[in-house]
Amino acid sequence: MHVITPLRFKNPSQNEFVKTLRKRVDAYFKENNLSKTGGLSLKIKAVFMFLLYTIPYFVLVTSSYSNIYIAWAMTVLMGFGMAGIGFCVMHDANHGSFSNKKWLNKFMGFSLNFLGGNVNNWKAQHNIMHHTYTNIEGYDEDIQPASLLRFSPHAEKKKVHRYQYIYAWFLYGLMTLSWTFAKDFVDVNRYEKRGLYKQLKTTYRKELTQIILTRIMYFAYMVAIPLIFMDIAWWQLIIGFLTVHVTAGVTLASVFQMAHVMEDTKYPLPDIDNVVGDQWAAHQLNTTLNFAHKNKVLSWFVGGLNYQIEHHLFPNISHIHYKDIAPIVRKTAKEFNLPYYSIDTFRNALVAHGRMLYVLGR
Repeated sequence: MHVITPLRFKNPSQNEFVKTLRKRVDAYFKENNLSKTGGLSLKIKAVFMFLLYTIPYFVLVTSSYSNIYIAWAMTVLMGFGMAGIGFCVMHDANHGSFSNKKWLNKFMGFSLNFLGGNVNNWKAQHNIMHHTYTNIEGYDEDIQPASLLRFSPHAEKKKVHRYQYIYAWFLYGLMTLSWTFAKDFVDVNRYEKRGLYKQLKTTYRKELTQIILTRIMYFAYMVAIPLIFMDIAWWQLIIGFLTVHVTAGVTLASVFQMAHVMEDTKYPLPDIDNVVGDQWAAHQLNTTLNFAHKNKVLSWFVGGLNYQIEHHLFPNISHIHYKDIAPIVRKTAKEFNLPYYSIDTFRNALVAHGRMLYVLGR
């Protein structure tokens, strides 16, 4: 694995679209005297998500339940709390949009390390590769999962992919488990060789040390402490641990994959000169999709990531503003004859994603 070759996004005819959109969005914040980062409402949401994860944990560790189903329900809540921290806290923070204070963004972003992940590995895959090269085969690692899944029409097709529309949902549940037990340890070598750690101003030694130390801390509170203080068998602990991760994994993967691996979204390839035939912002419109924009509860829980178009165009803006700038983006895209892909409900988006998995497997 070598240092990646940067791609260029070029289409002079789309430059006016970018200027107009940025001007209109900036005017919205100026006219309403708003900060582009998260305000008090986001901080309250952050507290809620952390409590959704930690309260069930402390109840489990400090209480004795004769009803195993209540205990199991607590682990489900922890899973939703874990996903909520990812959606609403860690995600904004690692894009620098949680707060206008850099130290607070860094602190909140580091929460990923206490959930079994690693912050700079996430930034390398998500901020650098996914956001820059969305849906481009060989660059966007979000469409290059394990060999059992095919998320791009340009990826190698295997016989097993014919059934991915069935088993993909099970594999989604293993996503965060993969990070915790294997992926981070593999990625630390890959990202060093690809020069991504240099871009993030960190080092291989620092990241590997950080992964090992925080992973020890993670297993201490998720495995060692429950075994010491809870009157449970080892197999019950495993069920609870898996429930937390499967709940979080399915929730996280479903939302993120429905934004890009869809029937409408495009999968462009660069030419021989490493040029993509769209300006970067237009590329984001072609490769990204919104869903369930009228579902306020869903939008609140998933950190506005059902407004993925707005997020990809303005990752430095907190998700609490996406619903308000969405009409501006939609109107401007229409004026310049650019797409604005959107599906009305969460259910319809899930079905459409399932159909896309089926098509990619054929």
